[in-house]
Amino acid sequence: MTPSMHPNFELVRSVLPMLDTVGIALFAASGALAAAKLRQTLVTFTFFAGVTGTGGGTVRDLLIGAPVFWLHDNRPIFVCLAAAILIYATPRHWWRERALDWFDALGLAAYAVFGAWKALAYGIPPLPAFAMGVVTSCVGGIIRDVLAGEPSILLRPEIYVTAAALAAGLFVALSLLGVDPFVAAGVGALAGFILRALAIARGLALPAYRR
Repeated sequence: MTPSMHPNFELVRSVLPMLDTVGIALFAASGALAAAKLRQTLVTFTFFAGVTGTGGGTVRDLLIGAPVFWLHDNRPIFVCLAAAILIYATPRHWWRERALDWFDALGLAAYAVFGAWKALAYGIPPLPAFAMGVVTSCVGGIIRDVLAGEPSILLRPEIYVTAAALAAGLFVALSLLGVDPFVAAGVGALAGFILRALAIARGLALPAYRR
């Protein structure tokens, strides 16, 4: 199914750019904060912000056969540059020690729903669309951590990918049940953020393999 054949495509097309911008801004900020933590130059700030903000969405678009979003719109790169410059230009004490985690948590929830929504809009079946939500929300953070020399989020016991899966899964499930897409998106994003927030605040983690 092409995107224009999707029954809710006009509605989706009007909303997706807003959700996309929010997710890009939050992930770009988390990338810039990773550069700030390493006391890097503005060049590194912008590179980290750009890669983190667009990495997951790039992989998603390539997989679902959509035009790579930042190659056809000035907005994503502008948002990434703005986030990098804003954080570079502000004193470090403005950003708390765990600011990166909280920006990342917000971006994770927003982008998990956005990725699943866009995949569904392009006619991707529900289960792969759910997977695209997880990919969209996690790949940018994985690239950021590798570049920063930090342990990858995939190798940490704390709940991260599970929160993305919850957000994307709830959105897809509610959509299949006929729930209004705005309500489904809000419920999914909120649930994913709450789970990730609990993991940050209380150190919640999945049990590790012990055999």
